[in-house]
Amino acid sequence: MIEKFAKKIGIKFKNLDLLREALTHRSYLNENRSYKLNHNERLEFLGDAVLELAVTEYIFKNYSNPEGELTSWRAALVNGEMLARISRKLGVEEYLLMSKGEAKDTGRARQYLLANALEAIIGAIYLDQGYDLARDFILKNVVINLDEVLKRKLYLDPKSYFQEKAQEKMKITPVYKLLKEWGPDHDKHFVVGVFLGEEKIAEGEGVSKQEAQRNAAQSGLEKKKWL
Repeated sequence: MIEKFAKKIGIKFKNLDLLREALTHRSYLNENRSYKLNHNERLEFLGDAVLELAVTEYIFKNYSNPEGELTSWRAALVNGEMLARISRKLGVEEYLLMSKGEAKDTGRARQYLLANALEAIIGAIYLDQGYDLARDFILKNVVINLDEVLKRKLYLDPKSYFQEKAQEKMKITPVYKLLKEWGPDHDKHFVVGVFLGEEKIAEGEGVSKQEAQRNAAQSGLEKKKWL
């Protein structure tokens, strides 16, 4: 199984146990006492630093924008939502080792777990293959999203930006209304609408009300062509 994932991400590991450890959540150890490896938190700690360095290095070398802008771009590339999305795209979820309880939780906790696992995988690649290959992996899977970040202005807080534009162009403050929610407490989903006066501009979905509001604001910015 683990060999299949290594092949999928295009890395020939010398020590596959590093990749196994990167995909091991601490909850798995509670239910599998005989498991020989550690959980992935130390690798995550290392991978987080390697990720930040590689992204910083790339945007520093390729863009002459002020420090504040570059910081915002980097934050948009390495935040939990973006990393969880990349992790899902790579199929990390299929190979994660976790407890039965964690396996049932597909909401916000899973997103957090997937983001952390991606950082741990980067840490494992760094230890096994060195910085250059870890950087190549980051460029191919993380930095590739920079065009989208810049095009859709994902480095801005969409709620603040939508409010600023709504007040500037229409003299109205947006209002967010919960339209729908479903799922058990550990796996909630929310749909929120953003309104200008009585008009619903857009909807957003998320595993928290805050995430749904951000997604609604982002969608509203795109529909109004305010980006």
